Amino acid sequence: MWLLYAAGSAFFAGVTSILAKCGIRKTDSTVATAVRTAVVLVFAWIMVLVTGSIGQLRKIRGSTYVFLILSGAATGASWLCYFKALQVGDINKVVPIDKSSTVLTILLALIFLHEGISFPKALAVAVIAAGILLMIERKDVEETKQEAKGSWLLYAAGSAFFASLTAILGKIGIQGVESNLGTAIRTCVVLLMAWGMVFVTGKQKEVSQIGRKELVFICCSGIATGASWLCYYRALQEGPASIVAPVDRLSVLVTVAFSYLVFGERLGRKQAGGLFLLTAGTVAMALLP
Repeated sequence: MWLLYAAGSAFFAGVTSILAKCGIRKTDSTVATAVRTAVVLVFAWIMVLVTGSIGQLRKIRGSTYVFLILSGAATGASWLCYFKALQVGDINKVVPIDKSSTVLTILLALIFLHEGISFPKALAVAVIAAGILLMIERKDVEETKQEAKGSWLLYAAGSAFFASLTAILGKIGIQGVESNLGTAIRTCVVLLMAWGMVFVTGKQKEVSQIGRKELVFICCSGIATGASWLCYYRALQEGPASIVAPVDRLSVLVTVAFSYLVFGERLGRKQAGGLFLLTAGTVAMALLP
């Protein structure tokens, strides 16, 4: 069942990117992140109440709370970077870079969680890395060095780094904790972090200026994120992080498909080849013993 939950996480994560992109055309990405996190928080705690796991709050150990808080902080940092990247860059380029966290997650799982990796899986990781490199154009790197339009690449890379930390810290933090409850606790941390950034940057007045249409998209992206999280952390709880993370990253396929339909963004031959390698490596990671 954990594989089905991982697939569900990938689908909802792919939809999240499209909805979020629609919601941050005029709205500041930090403000949008704070608003959608509030939606995710409500969604997460509703699931806690529905599943009746709220009674476990008193049973959670202090060390578990520490890892859940750290995981939430990493998620918050990843979100802030990710949606800033989406706002200033093409979604077809941002999402694959964000998904490069797969490689780092596998390495961290090997080091800290002692999840072994066979030679075939190591080859699959190499294929994933090659696919990601193909999807990065040289001009993107040059623009980043010039700190012009390519600044999205730095934010996307930051999103990938913090996302990998989220997976590892989340895996440790949800041991012995019902997945819905763990998700809700982490979301509280993300909410505090997101709104803290809004007030630190002095953008709180922009909340009331969000257009009705963009607000709908932001809220819908929050609901999709909530569904993705619930599936993802249930999958992490029941399956190995070194496989759950790659399957979740298949959301790039959903994103690419919808970005073409909604925004008319197309992949070149090189990027399409990179996407194929990224997908093939991910599928191999999920199927190999």
